[in-house]
Amino acid sequence: WWRCACDPLDTHLYFLRSLANFFRYPTMGVLEKIKEIELEMSRTQKNKATEYHLGQLKAKLAKLRTSLLEPAKGSSGEGVGFDVSRYGHGRVALIGFPSVGKSTLLSTLTGTDSEAAAYEFTTLTCIPGVIHYNDSKIQLLDLPGIIEGASEGKGRGRQVIAVAKSSDLIMMVLDASKHESDNHRQILTRELEACGLRLNKTPPQIYFKKKKSGGVTFNSTVPLTKIDEKMVNQILYEYKLHHCELLFREDVTVDDLIDTIEGNRKYIRCLYVYNKADIISLEEVDALMRTPNSVAISCYMKLGLEYLMERVWDAMGLVRVYTKKAGHKPDFSQPIILSEDRGGTQVEHFCIQLHRDLAKQLAYASVWGTSSKHYPQRCGAPHQLEDEDVVQVVKKKKVQTDNSELRGRFRCTSDEPKRIADRVKKAALKT
Repeated sequence: WWRCACDPLDTHLYFLRSLANFFRYPTMGVLEKIKEIELEMSRTQKNKATEYHLGQLKAKLAKLRTSLLEPAKGSSGEGVGFDVSRYGHGRVALIGFPSVGKSTLLSTLTGTDSEAAAYEFTTLTCIPGVIHYNDSKIQLLDLPGIIEGASEGKGRGRQVIAVAKSSDLIMMVLDASKHESDNHRQILTRELEACGLRLNKTPPQIYFKKKKSGGVTFNSTVPLTKIDEKMVNQILYEYKLHHCELLFREDVTVDDLIDTIEGNRKYIRCLYVYNKADIISLEEVDALMRTPNSVAISCYMKLGLEYLMERVWDAMGLVRVYTKKAGHKPDFSQPIILSEDRGGTQVEHFCIQLHRDLAKQLAYASVWGTSSKHYPQRCGAPHQLEDEDVVQVVKKKKVQTDNSELRGRFRCTSDEPKRIADRVKKAALKT
């Protein structure tokens, strides 16, 4: 207002700029707003002076992408998606561009017939298959190929990514002959992250709690080098959070804080599978194999499939546990499969797999295997089991509390009332 009293030209410019900012975003759709913010972020230089502005833009972008994933208001009925029921001890989703060999990989590993042809978009729906490996059953889903812009709904991309969110592991199938010229891996990672998936990452160590009053409480147990209190307040103001509690237990970035506030991110492991490795040189295969979380295979010549299954087993964290009765040999025919994503790998979760009431009756468990220090080792419910352990469960001794079945000298109490007034008086003797 003080500028209005100084110069009429400044007054006019100030009014036009405010009017433009007010009508800039409401007149656009959600996709146009996202593109406008992405363009502004690409044109903004990254330095100390612009880091707060970029933080606000990232918060606005995350809010718009979240609203894009939500169903439209007033829409009736359910959307059309891929309805595939869970089966087995784990679920693996095949994600990739069209014509990279996803259907061929499914047919090779599971024996399920999935149509494969020389043209793109051969697979139009979700085709499930089951891999039998190490006495376990792993569900493998062949999804239609996605294209750039799948997070915005192009080519049924949202339905494909929604199925990937429900998986325990993502296998991103790529073409090994195009790994240098095309940036397919970066495009797919960007599309998945735009829909809330975080590949090969762990949740940030941030404690966040909304409150009704009291303002913003900001604390940290470690020095913060990538974010400060001013930027935190700006991001909270963008989300209209004026009363909350924040505790940082590690040095995090602005993106980690936004993910914590949103609360709808899925952290999932991803394995990058480079198919058609038989048409590139050995030096290129060696370079791909040395890349983290990457495997080079050939479905046509069936090369590297056994090593691929070993990497899938390790990435999913599956654990085989064998049972043993007292006085008998272990039963190695049918193990109990545990995983960290589905319950856990402790002795308590092993007992729940056998019977839901067995964990309450557990006295201790005798464990043979790599998780024990000696054979056997008496372990409690929190003990972490490892692959191919042998467990013998010992239940608590049942304590007899009801005296109705006990007789004679084995009875602990009498049937007489404790109070004298409650005792039945004997009849008087006849004289």
